Amino acid sequence: MATHLRNFSKDQNRTLKDVEKIKVAIITANWHQEITNALTDGAFQKLLEHGILSDNILQVEVPGAFELPQACKMVLSHKNVQAVICLGCVIKGETNHDEYINHAVAHGLTGLSIASGKPVIFGVLTTLTHEQAVDRSTGKLGNKGEECAVAAMNMLILQQDLTKTETKIGFS
Repeated sequence: MATHLRNFSKDQNRTLKDVEKIKVAIITANWHQEITNALTDGAFQKLLEHGILSDNILQVEVPGAFELPQACKMVLSHKNVQAVICLGCVIKGETNHDEYINHAVAHGLTGLSIASGKPVIFGVLTTLTHEQAVDRSTGKLGNKGEECAVAAMNMLILQQDLTKTETKIGFS
């Protein structure tokens, strides 16, 4: 199904165990702030809907999308969080700068997720136009910030499912 035909902000209502202990960071790039603020609001509200306590949601701001991986590394190194949601917006301009920024950020965040063993969610809008960014942050295609919060919750549920201890009878 084509992305433009589906609103991915709808979630499956899966729940976390010990949700009151879960801590999540939201790191937001300030470039295209009207877009990224909407993404942050969507992510924050969705985390609250899933039972994450507002005191357990760390919010960090950085100048632009390029700074997201470094800030993410700082948060993972200095804060006890179970997941990080990185939000930003890069809109195609007259040059190829967007390709370099998007690739660097995606690569950096992927590496941090793998190295840390914690979900690091890529929530950077990579659009051709401002209108597309609006559609993906507050418009007809939902809110990418909400989708990222749902992705973080689903990854934490997967992590809980994979690490739970099973009761066995007899010798292992």
